[in-house]
Amino acid sequence: MMKVINPSEIDSVIGTEVGVSDWVLIDQDRINKFADATMDHQFIHVDPEQATPVFGSTIAHGFLSLSLVAGIPFDQEIGLVLEGTKMGLNYGLDKVRFLSPVPVDSEVRIRMKCIDISEKNPGQYLAKTEVTMEIKGIEKPAFVAETLSMFVL
Repeated sequence: MMKVINPSEIDSVIGTEVGVSDWVLIDQDRINKFADATMDHQFIHVDPEQATPVFGSTIAHGFLSLSLVAGIPFDQEIGLVLEGTKMGLNYGLDKVRFLSPVPVDSEVRIRMKCIDISEKNPGQYLAKTEVTMEIKGIEKPAFVAETLSMFVL
């Protein structure tokens, strides 16, 4: 469930977990569609025969995994929003690190922690969130990133 807070309550959420998604399957069809959309058909993503000796199977593109950060919170209604928000915008990323490949047919989920929210202009708040993508059954996460979102009230 999306957590809605009043701007006066910002300090209460800094440093806290604000959402954990359900598991999402990363199958070969999703990988192939991403390869087509981005024109990145490197064999480790789309050719099981060539990828298996290297990774044991094909693996998802790092940017496929990262791009799910834009959709999962809205699809599953998790995360944080400020009360009265008229529009939320993707403002960018900081400190992205890909730590572990995501094998085909893995399930992944994201874990979100609020790092900071600051008012940049009247009615405009910049939120920094630490997002970790976990891979079911694998200790090391796929990535850790800091996402930036602008809430316009």
